[in-house]
Amino acid sequence: MRIKRNIYKKYMISGMLSVCIPSFVFAQNGNNKDSITKLKPIVIEKKIENSLNKATVLTDRETTQNIDKKQINDIHDISHLNPSINYNTDNNSFVIRGLNANRVLTTIDGVPLPWLNDGVRGIKGGSSAFAFNALSTIDIIRGSDSSFYGSGALGGIIALRTLNPEDLLTKEKNWGALTKGSYNSADKSWHVNQAFAVRANQTLLLFQGSRAEGHQRKNMGTVEVDGDKRTRENPADFDKNNLLFKVHQYLNDNHRFGFTAERFSYNKDTHSLNASTEIFSPKSVYNERNTRRKRFSVSYDYNGNGDAVFDAFHGQLYWQKQSNNHILNGYRIQMPKGDYLRDNFMRNTDYGFNTYSFKKVDIGSMSHKLKFAANVFASKFHQYASGKDNCHLRGNERGCVFLGTNKSDAPDTNSQGFGLTLENEIGFSNNNLRFIPGIRYDWYKHIPQRTPAFEKALGSRIMPEESSGSHFSPKMRIEWNANNQVLFYTQWAQAFRAPSVSELYLTFVKSPFYYMIGNPDLKPETSNGYDIGVQYNNMHLNGSFSVFTNEYKNFIDVIDKGPSKEFMYARKHYVNRAHVRISGVETKAHFTLMNGLYSNFALAYTQGKDLDKDEYLNSIPAFKTVFGLGYEKELWGTDIILTLAAKRDKVEGNSDYNKVPGYGVVDILGWWKPFGEKGPIIRAGVYNLFDQKYWNAADLPSPSPIPRRQSLPPKDYFSQPGRNFKISYVQEF
Repeated sequence: MRIKRNIYKKYMISGMLSVCIPSFVFAQNGNNKDSITKLKPIVIEKKIENSLNKATVLTDRETTQNIDKKQINDIHDISHLNPSINYNTDNNSFVIRGLNANRVLTTIDGVPLPWLNDGVRGIKGGSSAFAFNALSTIDIIRGSDSSFYGSGALGGIIALRTLNPEDLLTKEKNWGALTKGSYNSADKSWHVNQAFAVRANQTLLLFQGSRAEGHQRKNMGTVEVDGDKRTRENPADFDKNNLLFKVHQYLNDNHRFGFTAERFSYNKDTHSLNASTEIFSPKSVYNERNTRRKRFSVSYDYNGNGDAVFDAFHGQLYWQKQSNNHILNGYRIQMPKGDYLRDNFMRNTDYGFNTYSFKKVDIGSMSHKLKFAANVFASKFHQYASGKDNCHLRGNERGCVFLGTNKSDAPDTNSQGFGLTLENEIGFSNNNLRFIPGIRYDWYKHIPQRTPAFEKALGSRIMPEESSGSHFSPKMRIEWNANNQVLFYTQWAQAFRAPSVSELYLTFVKSPFYYMIGNPDLKPETSNGYDIGVQYNNMHLNGSFSVFTNEYKNFIDVIDKGPSKEFMYARKHYVNRAHVRISGVETKAHFTLMNGLYSNFALAYTQGKDLDKDEYLNSIPAFKTVFGLGYEKELWGTDIILTLAAKRDKVEGNSDYNKVPGYGVVDILGWWKPFGEKGPIIRAGVYNLFDQKYWNAADLPSPSPIPRRQSLPPKDYFSQPGRNFKISYVQEF
């Protein structure tokens, strides 16, 4: 297995920074008091937040305090925030309202995080390429609505915002720091994080760095044999690193320029003991997965006094490069016998510019809150599969038919597009009744490039043509404040998703057995989403209830046209399916009882069906309910949480593997401030207290679009961790 990197140098640098930066600040404060310009409280960040990023009735906003309270430092824990969101470890994507992969849009500071899929070789993911410790808020936007965010928002949106210097420089402080650390027994992982912010006149700087190291995530499997009957987790090591640097330069309280640099990396090495012993020599297979992301952006923010064209404006120019890499290394005992290596690589490079602006206008008794948004982007997609084997030796020809390598299954593709958004919140009756129409126009174009690597995959086929499309996404939401405690709302919105490069241009041919090819004529997926709900808020109860239904057209899927004389197994094509419907109910409530006692309740129920095939969807999660009871004083508190999930037995045809039983899991959490308000917060939690064996339905792999060389692992392999614990601390300076 790969030798671990030496982390002591990095920790030493982190420690030196933790000493030097505060020392520098104290020196500034002590020796140059006269040179320090006392600023008025900087309020531009809060004003921009209120006007441009105000949470809507369909948004659940989770702050870093709530993320820390629930001890969420790993993507697997995201459902602890809200039962309506989940994470699919099979395709490494978020799940909202029964949709996942590139049907859920993820952004970080307004920059999209692409979900990449090579189509056939198993490289999937990218939307989780971030570190929780670098975040200030997570917005979970439920619903099918592209009227503001554009392509991909079919199930919902995960809008991430990273830390700003202002988050640490509160109360006119000239320096601030945030230190975090945690241990998770589920994968024996350590997480460390350090963030610093300093102020020099009207310049604010932020440095943030985090690192995590751990091993395999435990399951409840008990079979430890080598081969595909194994249910125990495979041994693994991983490390995750994130660096964030920001500069905010204020001209005054109304104008701010910014620069952001971010780097994320995730590496995981797995000893795949469950690899088939009919294909590989036992214990010989190792898998390495790497995810890399780099981002640079410059921004300008304006907050006015109502006398300019816009009351608030945000503009951002960005560059981002993201790559996924999967390396398999083993020794084959089937032809071609001998050492075997596959290195599959994908990269997406994005360039873009986006703007958001706000203007409030009163006309008579009506108020108008206008939002404008625009974005322009260009991207470059690259995929390549390389490898080494003994296919060049005589006698291995037939065994190598399935093992094509050293080529691109999809062409290098240049993409471009733009989007324009207009939204108007029209207020009546002292703004107690609001009509919020909105519309967005998107246009996109994909241009495949001829390369020698793709020509090897094309063979005698012709080069695919360019693909382009456009879409209008309208919306209408109505909100009514019945009184100062009750809000009713209803919304209709349309959404769409443009086809991906792999869906358009994939060319994977294994003659004379099977093929899987893309379709340049694919139409965008579209939807109509309907939501209706109520929110209630007073000093004792804060809650909401909503029902929704989303109707989708042109769902992109893979069909098999069956065997032929040329291909004896399968002929797979990407096509548009006509009709899919997903409906559900979501509710949550927080009850403040007495003497520090409180209670929580949340429920998420979703049902989805392909109306053309008259069968259910495997992406739909189980019906889940969460009950919580807590007690909180000034310096300590505790929570007990019961999570109940119904069985999932409504799945796609011929996929009984994806059925899972119901379960009930109890977690106990607590926190303590041993040194008072200014000291650290220490948290601890015991999860799955009664060691219940259960499954997250989203983790189970669905049937593969191509014939499998190895059967799926036993279902116990995908079971969740048994009893485990976490301990963490947070210290603010």
